[in-house]
Amino acid sequence: MASKGIAWRMKKRVSQVKTDYAYHHTSHVAKQQMERKSSSKSVSQVQAQATEAMAEPAYTIPVFRQRTPEETEEYQRVSTNVGKGLAVIQEELHRMRMATKAQVESLEIEREVQLRMTKRSDLLDDIARMPDFMVALRPHTVWEKTPVKLFCTVQGNPRPIVKWYKGGMPIDPPSTPGKYKIENKYGVHSLIISRCMVSDTAEYSAVATNPHGTATSKATVTVKRPSGAGEYCHLGLVPHLTDIHPSKLEVSFLDRFPVSFGVEGSSVSLVCTMVVVPDLPNLPPHAQWYRDDKLLKPGKLVEMAVGGSAASLTLPHLAKDDEGLYTVRIFTKDGTTEHSAYLFVSDAPPSAAGAPGAPMSVKAYDINSDYVLVAWKPPNTVNEAPIAGYFVDRCEAGSDTWVQCNDAPVKVCKYPVHGLSVGRSYHFRVRAVNSAGISRPSRKSDKVTAIDAAENERLQVIKIEGKYDIVIKDDDLEGHVTIPGEPTDVHASEIYKSFVVLSWKPPSPRGRAPLWYVIDKCLAGTGAWQRINTAVKLHSPRYPVYDLQDGQKYQFRVYSVNMHGSSEASAPSEPIQKVDQDGVPSAPGQVVATRNTKTSVFVQWEAPKHLKHLMGYYIDGRVVGSKDWFACNHKPFKHTRFVVHGLIPGESYVFRVQAVNVFGLSEESQESTPISVEPALGGGVEYATPSSPFGITLLSCDGSSMTLAWKSPKHCGGSKVNAYYISKRDADTLVWNEVNLTGVKERICTVDNLTEGTFYEFRVQAANMAGVGPPSSPSAPMKCVAWTAEVPGPAYDLSFSEVRSHSLVILWKAPVYTGASAVTGYFVDMAKKDSSEFVTLNEEALKHRYLQVSGLEEGQFYVFRVRAVNAKGVGKASQLSEPVCARALPGTKEIVAGVDEETGDIYLSLEACEICETSKFEWSKNYKPIGDCPRLAVTTKGRTSRLIFTNPDKDDLGRYSVVVTDTDGVSSSHTLTEDALNTMLELSHAIRNPIIPLKHGLNYEVLEKGHVRFWAQAVKLSPAVSYRFIVNDKEVTSGEGHKFSHDVATGIVQMTVDQFTRANEGTYTVQIHDGKAKAQSSLVLVGDVFKAALKEAEFQRKEHIRKQGAHFSEYLYFTVTEDCTVLLTCKVANVKKETTLHWYKEDDEIVPETPPNVMSGACALPLPLFSRKDQGVFKAVLGDDRGKDTSTIDISGKVFDDIINAVAKIAGASASDLVLQCTPEGIRLQCYMSYYTEEMKTVWKHKESKIASSEKMRIGGTAEMAWMQICDPSDKEKGHYTMEIFDGVTTHTRTFDLSGQAYTDAYEEYLRLKAAAFAEKNRGRVVGGLPDVVTIMEEKSLSLTCTVWGEPTPEVTWFKNEQEVTCNEHTKVTFDGGKFASLVINKVTPDDSGKYSINVRNKYGGEFVEITVSVYKHGEQIPEPKLGHPKMATATPAATPATTPMPPKSPAPHSKTPTPTPSKPQTPAPSVKSPTPTPKSPTPTPKSPTPPRSVKSPTPPRFMKSPTPPRK
Repeated sequence: MASKGIAWRMKKRVSQVKTDYAYHHTSHVAKQQMERKSSSKSVSQVQAQATEAMAEPAYTIPVFRQRTPEETEEYQRVSTNVGKGLAVIQEELHRMRMATKAQVESLEIEREVQLRMTKRSDLLDDIARMPDFMVALRPHTVWEKTPVKLFCTVQGNPRPIVKWYKGGMPIDPPSTPGKYKIENKYGVHSLIISRCMVSDTAEYSAVATNPHGTATSKATVTVKRPSGAGEYCHLGLVPHLTDIHPSKLEVSFLDRFPVSFGVEGSSVSLVCTMVVVPDLPNLPPHAQWYRDDKLLKPGKLVEMAVGGSAASLTLPHLAKDDEGLYTVRIFTKDGTTEHSAYLFVSDAPPSAAGAPGAPMSVKAYDINSDYVLVAWKPPNTVNEAPIAGYFVDRCEAGSDTWVQCNDAPVKVCKYPVHGLSVGRSYHFRVRAVNSAGISRPSRKSDKVTAIDAAENERLQVIKIEGKYDIVIKDDDLEGHVTIPGEPTDVHASEIYKSFVVLSWKPPSPRGRAPLWYVIDKCLAGTGAWQRINTAVKLHSPRYPVYDLQDGQKYQFRVYSVNMHGSSEASAPSEPIQKVDQDGVPSAPGQVVATRNTKTSVFVQWEAPKHLKHLMGYYIDGRVVGSKDWFACNHKPFKHTRFVVHGLIPGESYVFRVQAVNVFGLSEESQESTPISVEPALGGGVEYATPSSPFGITLLSCDGSSMTLAWKSPKHCGGSKVNAYYISKRDADTLVWNEVNLTGVKERICTVDNLTEGTFYEFRVQAANMAGVGPPSSPSAPMKCVAWTAEVPGPAYDLSFSEVRSHSLVILWKAPVYTGASAVTGYFVDMAKKDSSEFVTLNEEALKHRYLQVSGLEEGQFYVFRVRAVNAKGVGKASQLSEPVCARALPGTKEIVAGVDEETGDIYLSLEACEICETSKFEWSKNYKPIGDCPRLAVTTKGRTSRLIFTNPDKDDLGRYSVVVTDTDGVSSSHTLTEDALNTMLELSHAIRNPIIPLKHGLNYEVLEKGHVRFWAQAVKLSPAVSYRFIVNDKEVTSGEGHKFSHDVATGIVQMTVDQFTRANEGTYTVQIHDGKAKAQSSLVLVGDVFKAALKEAEFQRKEHIRKQGAHFSEYLYFTVTEDCTVLLTCKVANVKKETTLHWYKEDDEIVPETPPNVMSGACALPLPLFSRKDQGVFKAVLGDDRGKDTSTIDISGKVFDDIINAVAKIAGASASDLVLQCTPEGIRLQCYMSYYTEEMKTVWKHKESKIASSEKMRIGGTAEMAWMQICDPSDKEKGHYTMEIFDGVTTHTRTFDLSGQAYTDAYEEYLRLKAAAFAEKNRGRVVGGLPDVVTIMEEKSLSLTCTVWGEPTPEVTWFKNEQEVTCNEHTKVTFDGGKFASLVINKVTPDDSGKYSINVRNKYGGEFVEITVSVYKHGEQIPEPKLGHPKMATATPAATPATTPMPPKSPAPHSKTPTPTPSKPQTPAPSVKSPTPTPKSPTPTPKSPTPPRSVKSPTPPRFMKSPTPPRK
């Protein structure tokens, strides 16, 4: 068989072998080359060298230079020898090349053959196959004490695991050493049983398992014993197996399993005990189990056992799939005997409240290589929301990971699962969905393997010589086919509104290459085909389509495709439309319920008129008077009759039925007529007579009459006992005489006309509507003697109520004979059954005739007696009560006190756990019958009775009890306390006088346009609500000026007042009526509250008017940009092109550089370098022809502080590290930031101590930096310095450690700068008075005078055209007081024109100042000054001091303690390390005594600024 499988499987994968050849050949050659390279002497290397050598051109002798004859001869000799050697080498290389080529080709052919053979076995190993027994087990019959060997051969991929079983039980060799031996050699699995015994006779099985399935092979081993060889075993004498068969046993059932109830997830066992004749331990009866007439087999979900006089079926993991009628069938000598009972399996608690139950019966159909159709049955929905759909999950066999197959719930109970992997096995499960949630998952389906269903159809088996089977594939008969034929019979196998499943027949011829399909669709009749499975390769002739439009008809066609190409298109399908063709069935017909047993009802119904592929029926029931339905079955039942079990005796029910199919549940049928759960009556006898009374006792005797009492009969016969008949006789006679011809209704009777001193016997008969029952046993002889004792007679009619596990209530009646005085109390004695040790339960005599006894042992039987007490003593004890067991009846419930939600009546209610038709509820107060009391009313419905208080008050307090007659003692009591009554009275008043609860009382809200809304919100309103509003005791109607509305969903009732004025002040009231319920709420709107509301309304009215034109949607607010510019921003709305925006500060208009663009919706006014100067009231005015709107912001106080904090936050974040800067005055620490102002909260600290600005420590800053300067530093100023900027939330900190080398370097630099500053201060210089250019007319006198300064007094020298000016009559030079220097030229001439300069110098330095003098003649035009020079006035005569214009830059002497505050610090080169950078270039030396004006003095010029280190 293995060879057959190899033949067709090899052909199935031949195309893949060819396809993969190139890859394997290439990889093999590459591998061979790598191996050859590893050896320098390998054949491939020699071949490569030979090939390379042969590829070169023929050797030629090069042309050499001219040689001598000797050299030429020697050269020819050598070249001849070399030529011969090369020829030999070439021949050898050619031979080696050919030999190597032949060797390589031989190796390649051999490798290819091996590769093909390996590939063949690999292909077979790659095919996923479930286990298959090639050689099955064979049955064996052996003699006792001989060995036997069972063997089999199994194949499968992956390799299966084989386990051995005996009679369904696993064989475990270690547990029986030497008995069994399991082997697996060369693929042959064997089980060896050594020294067989008769008990080894059984059915043995080998179970092979792999991930793709399970296969089983079975065989029977029969062990025979030679005749006469009797032997005992541990199970007893074993008979000959050939004499007795299981079917020859006599079997009779003893205990049968009843109707059972289970819950999903639990377990249940069904057991039948039986008597087997003969009872052979090794030969149990043959039993079969069925569910709904289907034979069950043992497995993980079903466990069976027969033996020990019992047959059992265990379901360890219940699911609703397990619900059904279970039958056990035992094969007996006379045929079979069987028993059946129903198992009900209810839903487990849902995963979410209101979620549906789990689906069931999940099965997979139409299995293909990548497609499966999953179907299931819907769950019953009784009180849950309807099912909206289902989710289908899949799980690979052997895995616990479930994958959801559909994204959206599918509406029908079928779903096509696509995209499975070929050869893999899967399980499926389903979950139902409704509005409340998702159900628990169903039981998983049986394992299915995705295989090509049509594969076996393409195989043919041909027999040769009648004994050899040859398997031939259709592909082998088709010849050489490359392109497959087209598919045929394209149609829709499943059509639903959720999906359509396309089906077709595979092509013929098919070809050997792997095949897949391509599908096109088009609207019917259009011919516009469109590809629908571009991303998926279909290997199965099935495909589900989901995205079809409702109402449209489509046609489909299919192509067959393989590696060689595509077939022609198939014939188009018939038009297909996505629609639910059938829908749910119609509702079932009339439902009739009849009695069956005391806990079940027989229900039958008419089938629906339209079945529509009916799955079955769901039956629901409910108690009469209840609104809640319950499910009678949880799995669709196929027949039209059903027995509903588990009902409460005496209760009345109605039933309904729903039909089920793949689309869901039908409409409910009409309800059946109510039926009471009672046993069905048979034999034509409706009632029986009651049993006989018992316990006749004497209560009193006066000498001529005797008063008797007795106990009720134990069985009433099905109807109420309505009369008792008493008979008497003398103790000495046998004749009975009737005492009463008319029945006595009470169980007490006085017999008159007796003879004193005579002994009498009495008997009693009970009667009901069926007749008079049998008489009781005769009483003990009683002597008619008058009682004269002073103590009371016996109490009688002892009864019990409210029997529970540890307590009960005993009741009795007062003695008829009271004795010499009235009865004052009672003593109660108790003893255990069959014990004479009585215990008195009460220390003091009871005034009433009942006692609650507690402290009982559960399940123990007790007897009681009662003794009456009067003034003379304790009387005779009563007759012993019947034994009573301290155990509550199953399902016992207690009295419940409550208030009727509709009427408001206060009531006590009891729901009886059992009841019959003749039962009555007898209510008592303090154990005294209520009777016809006008304060109380009793109502009974079904098995529930209510005691209603018509006018409850304190008189109704007490203990109430109720007894249900004609039951096994159903009773209960309840004590009504004052607190409980008051609570129920309040609730009753609330129900009878209902008040609509309000979430919010009447309130008001001012709306836009100035409208005022008055509203109240109730917790709940119905659509029938009505209401009215009352203002100042006058009802307001909805109309002009007032609008009424309400919303039932939110419970809001409201009135809107359009014009809210001073006239609206007052009290507002709303009155709401909703059915019987009422609510009222008031709002007092006067005084300040009204004024606030009116002010808000007027404001909203104005706001509405304001917003009709251009207006501010957001008023002025401030923001701070990253560069610390403060923006006053506002947002505008309803603007147009003509709208303008003007800015003002303190009513002074501000015109920004960029006009505001109102059309952008936002405008801003920048305030750069914000400081205290910007405090004030800013205003923005927006206006056009529709009006104006104004927004203001007062930048002062908190607003100013907030802005400063916002600026400080950005500036602090941008602050650089502290840097060191030395000045002539001291050492300065500087911090650069995006913006600094003194209003920022900036603190400088030295060694954690705050620094205050002083002459020693100066604190200041510019717009770009903050600094702290240490003047005249000393060692005390060494240490750690910190600068802190606080922005209201965060403190930004920068630090600098001024100590060690840093301080030393800084101090030296400070001393150097200080000396340079001193020299700069005291050098010679021109302080002022000289112009740059002088224009003067000839013959005038020119006076150049200036003020000079220097310490010591400087020397002054004048130059003209770089020549020193000497003093003469024409030119006069003066220097007065060491301060004023003058050059006077009398009667200037054109020769005096030129460049004049003054050199002022002392030991610290000096400077040159140049003056250009131009002399023009009289009558000439005054020459224009040179470019860049100002016009000069004409010089005045020397006698009058010349008025010389001041130059544009006039130097000023330095102050004693200058504080530099540069506005724009200069940034030196980054490479400068010194705190004070050196000059960029030295001062040049003048070439002549009078240097040009532009040449600087070695002393720093007066306008040089202190260098500033770079900012970070």
